[in-house]
Amino acid sequence: MNSPPHSETSKSRLTRVQVDLNAVAHNAACLRTVLRGNHPPRIWATVKGDAYGHGIANVIAGLAQVDGLAVSNDAERQACRRAGWRGPILMLNGLASIDDVQPLHDPELHLVIHHPSQLSWLRTHSPDHPPSVWLRYVGDLNYTGMNTCTYRQAYEIAEAMRRAGQIRMVGHFNHYAQSDSVDGIRRASQQFMKTIRGLSGPVSTSNSAALLLHQEHSATNDWVRPGLMLYGASPLAHRAGPQLGLRPALLLQSELISIQTLPGNTSLGYGGAFVTPRAMPIGIVACGYVHGYPRQAGTGTPVLVNGIRTTLCGHVCMDLMAVDLTPIPHAEPGMPVTLWGTAELPAEEIARHAGTIAAALFTGLSANLPIHVIPIAT
Repeated sequence: MNSPPHSETSKSRLTRVQVDLNAVAHNAACLRTVLRGNHPPRIWATVKGDAYGHGIANVIAGLAQVDGLAVSNDAERQACRRAGWRGPILMLNGLASIDDVQPLHDPELHLVIHHPSQLSWLRTHSPDHPPSVWLRYVGDLNYTGMNTCTYRQAYEIAEAMRRAGQIRMVGHFNHYAQSDSVDGIRRASQQFMKTIRGLSGPVSTSNSAALLLHQEHSATNDWVRPGLMLYGASPLAHRAGPQLGLRPALLLQSELISIQTLPGNTSLGYGGAFVTPRAMPIGIVACGYVHGYPRQAGTGTPVLVNGIRTTLCGHVCMDLMAVDLTPIPHAEPGMPVTLWGTAELPAEEIARHAGTIAAALFTGLSANLPIHVIPIAT
């Protein structure tokens, strides 16, 4: 059966995103369960990357159970305030230059300090509301931060500033490079704890992977920093969010726009990347890499057509992809197609086929996609 073509404009509207705040709230509640104890850590919900592509303004209402938000930069801090967040905000990238100090007028601001000169900027141009600071240890990630020697020197400077009222608090910040492996944090944690031995102030080290795989260690934190798990995806290899009791918060959907039956031994798509092994029905879906679907996904990548599992055939095009309709003999144009975001088809599974990670799928979605937000159920 052949069906009439859709216009380019209508095809772009058929691919859409749904963000479920009930899933975000559920995942935050799951985290509270993990953190049970006499003195459970407080929670920085990481909303950098526009809340991992879910939209800061979209997810704030689902994060009522957390204690603070962690962002990359001041633009994201402002987005949180515009969205109505009134609690603490941690700026993970800290200050890029001395010019970043003067505009800071936020009484609930926390800054990550990557090098001692950032403390000098704060001391020279004290903002109206002294921020809290978190000294970043370079750790085993070796991106930014201070080594043991410069860390302790920075602490002495920061403590003097705290006593002078130029900052409110001094905390200790680390980020593990291998928290997604069973023995991945032991040596890095020992080195960090040796560095901060005898220094007062709260400690924050644990991201989603550490929270899920190193719960005993995470329980010793004063603040933890979950990110990916709040959105229902797993940072652990070979385990998807639903297997951990999490609910995917982002659903990517489109529709079938065309159906045809191709003879056997017929090439399909650019480069003839797929050749039909037999006569088979092929559906065309209005989604491609222009929408943010990974081009490197190919034949065998799963999709759900009207809730029934099947696979892609050939290359993903700019705004189209082909799927095998053999398992759906009564398929019709207009049927819904789920690309990822359910317990049956989590983003992690698509990421494995595409050689990437779920966070890259979420943050790679086009900003032009229509988004429907499901509010918290009352």
